[in-house]
Amino acid sequence: MLAALIPDSQRRTFAELRDRLDLSAGDRSAKRSAFWVMLTMSALIAVAGVVSDSTATVIGAMIVAPLSTPILGVGLGITAGRGKLIAISLLHVFGGLVVVVLLGILFAQVLPSPASVLNNSQVLGRTSPALMDLVAAVSTGFVGAIAIARRDVGDVLPGVAIAISLVPPLAVVGVCLGSGALSLAAGALVLFASNVVAMIITATMVFVVAGYAVEVHGEAGHHRRHAYSLLAIALIVVAIPMVVNSLSALWAQQVNTLADDWLADTPNAEVTDVSWQGGTATISVLGPAALPPVDRLADSVDALIPWHTEVQVVHTYGSRITPK
Repeated sequence: MLAALIPDSQRRTFAELRDRLDLSAGDRSAKRSAFWVMLTMSALIAVAGVVSDSTATVIGAMIVAPLSTPILGVGLGITAGRGKLIAISLLHVFGGLVVVVLLGILFAQVLPSPASVLNNSQVLGRTSPALMDLVAAVSTGFVGAIAIARRDVGDVLPGVAIAISLVPPLAVVGVCLGSGALSLAAGALVLFASNVVAMIITATMVFVVAGYAVEVHGEAGHHRRHAYSLLAIALIVVAIPMVVNSLSALWAQQVNTLADDWLADTPNAEVTDVSWQGGTATISVLGPAALPPVDRLADSVDALIPWHTEVQVVHTYGSRITPK
């Protein structure tokens, strides 16, 4: 298995890997200068893409973003028992987070209508992460760690940068905070945190299997076990809201079915949307003036959801008109 993933002929040495991932090794001034310049430019591109709802622009920011370097550096530091490498890498990740979020907040202050930005696809697609996002992050983390450990597959790293979204969620956090949408900002922050945690865990696993781990005892061994425990706890913490979001999406589909049944005997009535926010299910209905009693729908939803859920029906009076 190891020979297939990382052949000996293509396996980077620990020194080579550290030189690529440790921003405090080698030419530190050049490395850090490149990191902060590229991160700032990536943040500007990402925020501009989020504000303008431009997928192509956001993808450009993903490719430029250098945040995966210190994140993989954390994994290497845990594997090799290098506390200094872990600390410096985490400091760069946190510093990058602050820079991107602040730029997002700044952009939000000069927008003519910040509320309109909150409804675009770049924001909505990153504020309700589900379990499949975590699965994608884990898979992408494996690819990134293998690519960085091999000399011959470095050309896949831009694809990894696109797949594991790091800077765009932080841009969304900043824009949402600047617009006063705290719950949306929290959702985007969960997406970023899940990607970071998944990438650190998978990088650590790959580096250990690849033979970069050293035998440590005493206090160093205790620190490594402590790091493993913290990663497990962090994974559980970020997974909880993602599980809730996944269940909410499933329940929204089931509520849609209940609403269709509720309207089955009402001619020209249809459910146009079902959304979930906290403990409230909002059902948008297009139809005639007279609808069945809403209490009947509310009772059906209560029987489905394991806790009390408030049901709101947004009724648009009218019908769809199609040309002949």
